[in-house]
Amino acid sequence: MARALSSGLTVKSPVVLVLVGILSVQFGAAIAKSLFDQVSPTTLVWLRLATSAAVLLAWARPSLRGRSRTDWLVVITFGLVLGTMNWSIYQAFQRIPLGLAVTIEFAGPLALAVLGSRRLIDLLWVVLAGVGVVLLGVAPGQLDLAGVLFALAAGACWACYILLSASTGARWPGLDGLAVASTVAALGLTPLALGRYAGDLTTTRIWLLGAAVGLLSSVIPYSCELVALRTLKPSVFGILMSLEPAAAALAALVVLGETLGTLEWLALGCVVVASVGATRRVPAAPSPD
Repeated sequence: MARALSSGLTVKSPVVLVLVGILSVQFGAAIAKSLFDQVSPTTLVWLRLATSAAVLLAWARPSLRGRSRTDWLVVITFGLVLGTMNWSIYQAFQRIPLGLAVTIEFAGPLALAVLGSRRLIDLLWVVLAGVGVVLLGVAPGQLDLAGVLFALAAGACWACYILLSASTGARWPGLDGLAVASTVAALGLTPLALGRYAGDLTTTRIWLLGAAVGLLSSVIPYSCELVALRTLKPSVFGILMSLEPAAAALAALVVLGETLGTLEWLALGCVVVASVGATRRVPAAPSPD
């Protein structure tokens, strides 16, 4: 399915493809959150990862022979980080508004972008992002400490994901590494999904909805980004990815009816602008979704 989607897309509008991918990720997250009163976030993360792994394995058909111990260590670590990142952000979604969770999560790749740069102006972006965090702290009512900590954990995993993605890509050709890592991530959550939360998986409807979340949150974005990055400059891609928090807020408003206050929108804007500024001249951070 992913191969067909990818081959059916054109590269005439790579920016549009990236925007479609961003919206798909966040609307998938919003749909997942709308199901939290029926199934646990862990169940939905597992269904998402299992769907993604199945599609990527069928698409990439990775060759596993002749791999070194280091190759396996890198891809397994990548998979564990991928699984932890997705699990953490879904735990955050359960506790705080979607747009705020993604805004806080962005601290990870933003910090990595700034640390990888030697420009003095990046201090301005750090300050601006810090202002955004402070504004979230003083905004009334919607932040839960556990939700914030889960979002920060997801952000830290996102930074690790970016570094491990580069290492995996250098050792595994094409999408082989991502396919294997997605399988590792899904297997890591399998004991919980089929053990403690097995009762969530008793209806076909939940399996289908979970698969739909996987397609929206992983397969469609991967395909869009794969095609777009053939012609799109990494710096432009990084700037477009900075729109993730705003897209998350939009998806939450449309699907969940979640609204943000003035201070929260201002905080989100500060983080988006800081991210755009920090990523203008550095390589784009891969999306984890």
